[in-house]
Amino acid sequence: MKLLHTSDWHLGRSFHGVGTLEAQRRFADQLLATVVDEGVDVVLLAGDVYDRAMPNVDVVNLFDDILARLNKAGVPIMITSGNHDSATRLGFGGRIMERGGVHLRTRVADLAIPLLLPLTSGEGGAQLAIYGIPYLEPRLVADELGAEAPTHFAVTEAAVQKIAADLETRAPGSAAVVLAHTFASGGITSASERDLSIGGVGAVPLDLFDGFSYTALGHLHGRQKLSETVRYSGSPLPYSFSEAAHTKGAWLVEVTASGRGEVRKVDWPVQRGLSLLRGKLEELLADPQWAAAETHFCQVTLTDNNRPANAMERLRTRFPHTLVLMFEPENARDLAQKSYSERVANAVDELDLCCGFLDHVRHRPADDDEQVVLREALAAVHAQEAAL
Repeated sequence: MKLLHTSDWHLGRSFHGVGTLEAQRRFADQLLATVVDEGVDVVLLAGDVYDRAMPNVDVVNLFDDILARLNKAGVPIMITSGNHDSATRLGFGGRIMERGGVHLRTRVADLAIPLLLPLTSGEGGAQLAIYGIPYLEPRLVADELGAEAPTHFAVTEAAVQKIAADLETRAPGSAAVVLAHTFASGGITSASERDLSIGGVGAVPLDLFDGFSYTALGHLHGRQKLSETVRYSGSPLPYSFSEAAHTKGAWLVEVTASGRGEVRKVDWPVQRGLSLLRGKLEELLADPQWAAAETHFCQVTLTDNNRPANAMERLRTRFPHTLVLMFEPENARDLAQKSYSERVANAVDELDLCCGFLDHVRHRPADDDEQVVLREALAAVHAQEAAL
């Protein structure tokens, strides 16, 4: 039995103001190609299907298209809701959609109801039981789960215990796979995963999942192995520059009657890479080492002591897809140690004082044209005062 573990699609998300819908359509093609080429039996989607609780029409249509294509290929999908999803909206029509191979686990009441698939032939043979734990907001679900406390650990432990109790009723030799949208200890966070809960998302220990053949986690955007049986697939696309070093994709998991088999990476190359550039403006514009970044989305940190004029416009002559520009002058520490009053203490006249202020707030001295404007403004003020 081959399972494709994926998560955190965040359909409808933008990347620093740039729409990603076309990139997500391209990812959908990659997903379907993997399903067909690898002979995948079940797709696992561990939460954060959408980026917003109320996605727009084009985004919903994209998700509908993906589900229709999986249905046409005869491949079921198990989906849990994440902290970005509206569990109620995502789960609407779930009992009807199950007939078409779309198995939604968005309600606490359904988390111990598995998708059952045969691992061995014959009546009473071993089965693969796939369970889905939706994102659990402790304060909202603790009572329903009978958890000891409204904490992430307590509610996740209670959910796992319910699954373990159901698994005991299954045929001997059955294997269990669990999807969960949570933060398990040992993971590495990334800046694009915004914390949408009050007080933060608490970590749960890995040993909660020891009784399962495989645990497919969602929530963190970097693909990673926490243990042999507990892994994050990461997001299929980068959603922040902190993910520049990520290789995006999924895990292909094999489960047999004898237990979990091979687990291997499936890579989905992105159409436009990410680059983090740092240096002085003129050096970045001339240095050939940055040639590959010319087609990438770029985050640029300029280290010029004097902030260059028209920096973004000039950067985009070579790096047209620059999206983020930051300034960290090499002498920033010296500037920070000197107060504004110290910097303008030796001003010889009002013009010098104005130029000092301009330099202080933007880290670049006034040029000749700007000094002309300042002189004219000061002259106008003096004339107005004289007329009073």
